Amino acid sequence: MIESKYLKDNIENIQKLMAIPALRNFETKSLGKLLKLSKIREYENGEAIIREGDQDTWLYFLLSGKIRISKENLDIGIIDTKGEIFGEMRIVDTMHRSATVSAVGKTVCLAVDSAAKNRFSTQTPEEEKLDFLLLLYRIFAEYMSIRLRATNDELIAAKKKIKHLISKI
Repeated sequence: MIESKYLKDNIENIQKLMAIPALRNFETKSLGKLLKLSKIREYENGEAIIREGDQDTWLYFLLSGKIRISKENLDIGIIDTKGEIFGEMRIVDTMHRSATVSAVGKTVCLAVDSAAKNRFSTQTPEEEKLDFLLLLYRIFAEYMSIRLRATNDELIAAKKKIKHLISKI
């Protein structure tokens, strides 16, 4: 992995963040806060980004490339959509990482250190910090809802297939 230093709060970086669909609703002030918690990470093919069972505090936005998600050595899926969020479940529920995420080809991510809240300015009012965190959690909730609906659809399709196969026995 190649990792940048924490990013700077400047207009050029803010404009790049605004190109990420999940971050379009953020105000520039909030994007500046996000930048201060973020690094750019580049991964090579097959390199682990997240390991199942770990307890790290990083949240990721896919900037380029693809990721493979697996659990107990079984593939769950591949994500290649720019701006897709992953690693958010650990941030929300504070449990161990539930799956392994690996790079497929060269992959670049925006990595946000959710434990680096001390990087906020001491001048930042508590209300602004809370607004920022609430918006971030809303984005998590939207992505988790989309994924849960897709999982429900897959579960129903699998149950129908099992029912059909049992009826043929």
